[in-house]
Amino acid sequence: MADRKVILTIAPTGGMADKSVTAHLPTQPREIADDVVRCWEAGASIVAVHARRPDDGATCNAEVYADINERIRSRCDIVINNSTGGGISGDMVREFAPGRKEIAFEERIKGTMAGAEMCTFDPHMQNMHKGDLELLLDTSWSRCLELGEAMKQRGIKPEWEVMSLSDLNWVNELIALGYDQPPYYINIVLGTHKLMSGATAYTPKNLQRFVEDLPADSLFCVSGIGPAQLPSSVHSLILGGQARVGLEDNVYYSRGRLATNVELVERMVRILAELNLEPATPAEAREMLGLAKPAAA
Repeated sequence: MADRKVILTIAPTGGMADKSVTAHLPTQPREIADDVVRCWEAGASIVAVHARRPDDGATCNAEVYADINERIRSRCDIVINNSTGGGISGDMVREFAPGRKEIAFEERIKGTMAGAEMCTFDPHMQNMHKGDLELLLDTSWSRCLELGEAMKQRGIKPEWEVMSLSDLNWVNELIALGYDQPPYYINIVLGTHKLMSGATAYTPKNLQRFVEDLPADSLFCVSGIGPAQLPSSVHSLILGGQARVGLEDNVYYSRGRLATNVELVERMVRILAELNLEPATPAEAREMLGLAKPAAA
């Protein structure tokens, strides 16, 4: 008998990489749904969905999200978690001042409008650079309140995205205002420090600090970026957390070899077994998270 059940999230697409990075990346609704079903069959409990336009540019268009969500729901019962972070291309980028660009909040909030049970919630401001591209991710306090209201009205549970210890201050304040109910689900994002201001590298000490500072009654997983994915995921399990894998965070299976999403899920399921743990079914994940049923659009 397993010591405990673990929520296993698959993050198949993300908002940054494209098919020039890896041909294994699913970007279109049918591709995403097909990949998600394979990952669900392998043991995934939650899918973290990012949407793309037909040209693969990032979008939070509610119709695209709804198409993806409906395709997934028609074939499996995995928990659907839509992104409100968006991405760094396509519909998501706008110029807010001469020479200054941001990930458009008015597009990001559309991720709450497609009937997902969960949505990501980034309670922070980040300056990001990738090559010549510089972008601001601005979730000011007023925007946090707007996003919180949108989720609350639609019965959506937040997945709190934290990149620094200071992000937990606003998470605590937003929880106190009634924008989430326990258990809280916290995704600790580690490894974007070379791209984003205020972000944190993965080290065992850094992850330990985050876990010690989490709100009471929290469940947590770790988004380890790039080579941090595998060690941070195992470390999360050792600390009593959940698991997350996928091409959104890391496109490699091993040094120099590109991964598929299914391979990453299958490896994590094997690791769980070695630790005498077991992946939660979507129904068990819903019970662990306090989710009753899919939210209405």
